[in-house]
Amino acid sequence: MKFSLFVHMERLDPAIPHRQLFDELEELALIAEAAGFETVWIGEHHAMEFTIAPNPFIQLAHLAAKTSTIRLGTGNVIAPFWHPIRLAGEAAMMDVACQGRLDLGVARGAYSFEYERMLPGLDAMGAGLRMRELVPAVRKLWEGDYAHEGQFFSFPTSTASPKPVQAGGPPIWVAARDPNSHAFAVANGCHVQVTPLASGDGEVASLMERFNTAVADHPQVPRPKIMLLQHCFVADSEAEAARLADDLSAWYGLFGAWFANKRPIHQAIMAPLTPEERAAVPQYAPDVMRRNLVIGPPDEVIGRLKGYEALGFDQFSIWIDAGISHDRKKTSLERFIREVMPAFAQAASVAA
Repeated sequence: MKFSLFVHMERLDPAIPHRQLFDELEELALIAEAAGFETVWIGEHHAMEFTIAPNPFIQLAHLAAKTSTIRLGTGNVIAPFWHPIRLAGEAAMMDVACQGRLDLGVARGAYSFEYERMLPGLDAMGAGLRMRELVPAVRKLWEGDYAHEGQFFSFPTSTASPKPVQAGGPPIWVAARDPNSHAFAVANGCHVQVTPLASGDGEVASLMERFNTAVADHPQVPRPKIMLLQHCFVADSEAEAARLADDLSAWYGLFGAWFANKRPIHQAIMAPLTPEERAAVPQYAPDVMRRNLVIGPPDEVIGRLKGYEALGFDQFSIWIDAGISHDRKKTSLERFIREVMPAFAQAASVAA
């Protein structure tokens, strides 16, 4: 099982300059590359300081000039906000810029907050339909001389310009949860990204079952890869693990509030939840976070990840967004590299 880093600029304090956040993201990406991580992933989000990435290709292009080996992934572009010609062209240009290191992650999106601002009237069902039309069209445009007449897009014969460096185009990853999304991804030869969010290992196993079912139902398609995205922090003590669990409790409470789209927002920032508001979402209580997320000392983290590897996951992506300081993120990441990764490097060496 390979490792990757899922990272964004995130800001709760308006006094922190965006340039500082940009530099901190770069530092984390460079640490991941030096450690041999497979990919750094950056997703697309709009008008929210909670997750700052109006176009992940910009940050990834910057990282392309700073790195040489790590793959650079969109995790993810929000399909309904893109026209196929634009996405095919921009993804291809990014692939040129990074000399064939792009992975194109695509999702339908999740926040109604973004839907109502970017494409009013859109809902999750409509977003999913747009994604299902977009992905095959992008591939055809990379091949070139392709005309399209669909439910959402229509254009005469067109070709992506430039063309990608990678033969056949960058690998496409589809964010999937329900069985239909897994089936779509596998049928179209796409890799799969899944996240249980804060639901725990039962959901992790269920997500893998949905993927395996889709693979079994499409025996004519070579098995794609599957990536597990999960919050993961390595603590040096139980006290630090408890502190991290409380931090993630606050973060998930805010995540849920953005998703609900009911609390006030000022200058793209939503205030942290009050103690009373946090108490009203017991599914994000600190003890639940401590149990459901990958938080703990190195041996505990290794054990959890070995379980995911045994289930068949090809990649584990450390979701490092947590509303905590850059220094604490960096410390945990370096501790993961130093005290967790060697257990997997040893296993890989034995297998070879």
